[in-house]
Amino acid sequence: MKEDFLHYIWKYKLFNTSNLVTSNGEVIKLINFGLHNTDAGPDFFNGKIEVGETIWAGNIELHVNSSDWIKHKHQIDKAYDNVVLHVVYNNDQQILDKEGNVIPTLELKDLIEDSLIKKHNKLIHQSGSGIACGRQIKTIDTFTINTWLNRLAIERLERKSAEIQSTLKLNKNNWEETFYEYLFKYFGLKVNALPFELLAQNTALKIIEKHHTIFSIEALLYGQAGYLENNLEDEYYTILKKEYHFLKTKFDLTPLDKSVWKMLRLRPSNFPTIRISQLANLLSNQTRLFAKIIEAETAKELQTLFNIKASDYWDTHYQFGEVVENDTSKKIGIATVNTIIINVIVPFTFVYGKAKQNEQLVEKALKLLESLKTENNVIIRNWADLGVKSSNAMESQSLIELKNNYCSQKKCLICSIGNKILQS
Repeated sequence: MKEDFLHYIWKYKLFNTSNLVTSNGEVIKLINFGLHNTDAGPDFFNGKIEVGETIWAGNIELHVNSSDWIKHKHQIDKAYDNVVLHVVYNNDQQILDKEGNVIPTLELKDLIEDSLIKKHNKLIHQSGSGIACGRQIKTIDTFTINTWLNRLAIERLERKSAEIQSTLKLNKNNWEETFYEYLFKYFGLKVNALPFELLAQNTALKIIEKHHTIFSIEALLYGQAGYLENNLEDEYYTILKKEYHFLKTKFDLTPLDKSVWKMLRLRPSNFPTIRISQLANLLSNQTRLFAKIIEAETAKELQTLFNIKASDYWDTHYQFGEVVENDTSKKIGIATVNTIIINVIVPFTFVYGKAKQNEQLVEKALKLLESLKTENNVIIRNWADLGVKSSNAMESQSLIELKNNYCSQKKCLICSIGNKILQS
């Protein structure tokens, strides 16, 4: 028995509630089970019970063993002075309040169906895809699943919004700078997300905005990324290096160590060198990018903004000084653009709409997700194998949220799907 499962049983009244008596043999009636408290303090607020002929109103505390009251030091915590009922799975010790009176205690051990406990244990300890309910999810009705996924889409956006707001605070409420940092992070995809984020933090947007040619911005970004510290017999490399050293002195810049960049198992089109050039092109073409993002109405408009390629040098290179067969297709792929829309543009539009009390922007964020194709990754494929398929990015984002923040953390008790399985 785990305490969170005991909370679940109490919250949903999944035990025999008739003919109840306290550990002292007094008849008890449960008038109000209280409001579940997930923060510090008693587990359920504002409960109401009748013991004998007296009605008590106050808080309710739950433990697996009654002795946990002492173990958790509630006897010296004033927050527990107003506990009117101690609910336990196993009553192994009599608990007194500060006046020496016995706290009314209700033991649930013999009031819970064994089948419910077995069902819970089976669900929690199932192995397989990492989705505990994988074998039972096909028995759950579509309405329950869809309603839960709709809620998770908002939950995921709210969580991302909180992260953006924290960064925004560090950037003194500068939306452009904050957007710029997130844009860099997702340009690096998972493999180089951190180095790109460090590059953005190490190269202030206000410095980039002073330069309007792709050459100057490339020199700045490659230099700050640590790529211009060698001596290569390459004409373009040499002039980039000369430009960067001028900028480095002018703005008192310090480059990253080149070793932070990862190349292993990356396709050449995703090499940091190519991504940095694409970013330089984007920043040289689009000043005040965040403002333009907010103004765009559709995913198509946003995809057009990101319809950019690496500079001409990279038509015959993937790395400095190494000539390859001519390839002029080094554009940002649509899959990468959609990843940026899903993970950067949508959350920023959502949180900006909330901050400005603009419901149209909030709605636009949700419509953007609905208009994009579902993502294709191992999580989405695993769900599809279980019969839960997504038709757009909003649904795939919900499924990612469900897997990462519920299934992987065994939070079946606060998941609508897990609830349905346990109570069926």
